[in-house]
Amino acid sequence: MQLVMIFGMKKARIELASVALSLMFMLGNTQAADNNAWTHNLSPLPTSEWNADRAKHLLERAGFGGTPHEVERVSRMTPAQAVKSLVRYQHTPDTFTPFQDSGSHDAGLEPFAVSRPAATDLAKATGESLGVKVKPDGNRKVQQVADRYLYWLRASRLETHRLGYWWANRMLTTPRPFQEKMTLFWHGHFATTEEKVRDYRKLQIQNELLRQHATGHFRDLMVAVAKDPAMLAFLDAGVNLKGAPNENFAREIMELFTMGVGNYTEQDIKEAARAFTGWNYQGLKFVINPSQHDDGVKTVLHQTGRFNGEQVIDILLAQPVTAEYIAGKLYRYFVREDLAPAYQQQLGKLLRDSRYDIAAFMETVLLSTDFYSEDSVATRIKPPVELVISTYKKMGLKAVPGIPDFNEQTELLGQKLFYPPNVAGWAHGRSWITPGLLLARGNVIYDTVYPPIDFVPADRVPNGLYQINPVADKLAQGQDITTATKPEGKNMGEMSMSNQGDRDEDFNTRLASYHAWRKAIEKVKPIERATAQLNVSAMLRAAKCQTTDDAVAHLAQRFLSVKLSTEVQQRIANMLAQDLGTRQLSEADSYMEDALRNALHVILSLPVYQLG
Repeated sequence: MQLVMIFGMKKARIELASVALSLMFMLGNTQAADNNAWTHNLSPLPTSEWNADRAKHLLERAGFGGTPHEVERVSRMTPAQAVKSLVRYQHTPDTFTPFQDSGSHDAGLEPFAVSRPAATDLAKATGESLGVKVKPDGNRKVQQVADRYLYWLRASRLETHRLGYWWANRMLTTPRPFQEKMTLFWHGHFATTEEKVRDYRKLQIQNELLRQHATGHFRDLMVAVAKDPAMLAFLDAGVNLKGAPNENFAREIMELFTMGVGNYTEQDIKEAARAFTGWNYQGLKFVINPSQHDDGVKTVLHQTGRFNGEQVIDILLAQPVTAEYIAGKLYRYFVREDLAPAYQQQLGKLLRDSRYDIAAFMETVLLSTDFYSEDSVATRIKPPVELVISTYKKMGLKAVPGIPDFNEQTELLGQKLFYPPNVAGWAHGRSWITPGLLLARGNVIYDTVYPPIDFVPADRVPNGLYQINPVADKLAQGQDITTATKPEGKNMGEMSMSNQGDRDEDFNTRLASYHAWRKAIEKVKPIERATAQLNVSAMLRAAKCQTTDDAVAHLAQRFLSVKLSTEVQQRIANMLAQDLGTRQLSEADSYMEDALRNALHVILSLPVYQLG
């Protein structure tokens, strides 16, 4: 691994091919299971084996990492006490401020149209749509309907970005890190996206639902999700009707939520879909429409009866493969990707014997010697949200920075809260790392350490607003609507004669987009935009570091799960000493912050920082 370091206020550049190969080499050379007596062993870790490094590993996997103070506190417990303090978090008060809604939604928006044409066509046919009546006379009679439709799409997206910030701050500051880690896991398991749901309120309800049931019994969680408005909207419950069942939810509950591919037939899906007919939502409430529900006899997985949705869920949970599938997915997320089939069966039995008690299952897994084996420790590539939040936590930040933008940064790395790529959620493991993504990870860290001075807030100047600003400017200049909304780069001679002058039309889409963004930005509260309140100098003073060697050793211990080689650590210390002009921190105390930040960025750009 070669680092090319340029001194001053700069990024460390990494030779990508070398870095990627280094990371893959590390992942491909974990010890074989038969060489480690702890691997695939669910026996509790002996108290005599407990130390600060293992406490640090537990905090990394069961939460979002820990500061040296938190690691030291957990290391003073026994292993059983430490795991219980995280998993059985109900005894820890949750004082986090609830999400503060901007009030951007109103009842008139319901039922929200499936498309803009559907909204305007309804207005033309009935004289009203989305709570707006058609103008009795004049030009652009349904303009306000088009405005209102696009307004809600804009407002819901902005509110969802605020919700992402709220959740990120909760992950960063919560005294219940395992609850938030489990909520994040279930968000990927029961993946729904704002792009399909188009209602931040439903996503907020689902987020709270996942948090409420995060470590309870899986049946309770599965039933709650099946009745959740976000999931019902995402998987098209509105068209799952008696006589014409929609198979989306039935297919996903078998393929992704319970059993996994290959453990059911197409006929099982068709029959199960009938059991969920009539399940829908009204506003934000779950409803069953009896006239749309098929209460006839169904056969699902060789069982026959007049099953409803909950009974089908019970049939699915009774399959041994379901417990193995859920246990395996939890294990791969919290322990390691490599999972032998026989061990997965053992884990499935453990979950099934606990009656799908997630807390009991995870307590056993997190206490096991397998969890602390060399095959498990520092072999997991951190997903983007975890990478960023754990970085903030170890930096000692008390709030998620608004500069740079958390949502944009994590999206750049491939994982944006409330925007999973599809119903299968995010892929994990090596899919998080390519040479390009590794460089992007370093740049995200850089923009935290050195906040950009040309930052433009995405929630005030949304993507595509460059197309809208000219409309606002031209209207302010007194141009008519047709001229003001003419696409840039076209002159009036290139447009048909019918388009010359202010056109007679039902509505103007570009005008609607301008009105929608203006109203959305007016209604939706802005995200707070402070930079990271980072003070590396204070961090090292508190750690009583005296030399550049001490400083690099402390930063490496604080941020990395993998111990740096003596050679790499010394090279970084030498770089820091050259930046400072001395190896004694006391001599550079008045000016050392920038040099320390550069050293920190170099450490956080190493490929080993991706492992936790």
